[in-house]
Amino acid sequence: MKNEIFDIPIEAVSKSTIREKIKKYLFQSDGKGDLIHIVSLNAENIIIAERDRKFRQVLATAQIKITDSVGVALAGRLLGVDVGERIAGVDLMEDFFDMASYERLRIVLIGGKKKVAERVVQCQKQRHPDLNCIGIEGIADIHKPTAKEEKNIYSIVLEKKPNLVFVAFGSPFQELWIDRHRDLFHGMVCMGVGGAFDYLSYDVPRAPRIVIRIGGEWIFRLCIQPWRIRRQLRLFSFIILVAKKYFLLLFKKISS
Repeated sequence: MKNEIFDIPIEAVSKSTIREKIKKYLFQSDGKGDLIHIVSLNAENIIIAERDRKFRQVLATAQIKITDSVGVALAGRLLGVDVGERIAGVDLMEDFFDMASYERLRIVLIGGKKKVAERVVQCQKQRHPDLNCIGIEGIADIHKPTAKEEKNIYSIVLEKKPNLVFVAFGSPFQELWIDRHRDLFHGMVCMGVGGAFDYLSYDVPRAPRIVIRIGGEWIFRLCIQPWRIRRQLRLFSFIILVAKKYFLLLFKKISS
């Protein structure tokens, strides 16, 4: 039986397992193999994937999927799917910065609000003075990328030859953009990170650790960014989706 959630195959992994897998890939890569694409599974992404076949395909075929929300973790438990350790994308990014500093890896940050990628680099270099990392806005409006913006990104990536690339265009745009340009990222690890740049630049405060542990970080962020309420409405769609799936499985079990 496949281990999958809403037609998205998922391998139960821990943060340490991901680190080791990435290190092995990067140190054995000759720069010619396919990229490793890391995607985050959360309630919002799954609802988008239910309505967008291409996005669902990108999530399904990504080499590494992390469970980035308490909603998906609870859904997995209810539906009998092993979704692995709950891993916040921003925490995984910080681990990668630590690894990059120690292993002398190169990082490129693309996206976010104006200058935020550069501020992330400045903040991370305070922790890791020898970090080899640059940040670029890349595309001002991901809905209307220009040929000049795309060409600029290409030239920077080809020049810097990064090992790790973090893209912050928001979902589903960042994942679709990475997949669309996968030929550029041979031998690299790419991850769409949404609003993680805001946290790592300290533009937006993170919730207290106890709130994060109990899965309430989304409520904390909604309190400080109330405009996100429209996006959080997808959570209700997710609850309905999980309930339908649960009762369908229950009906099949009773009928068999």
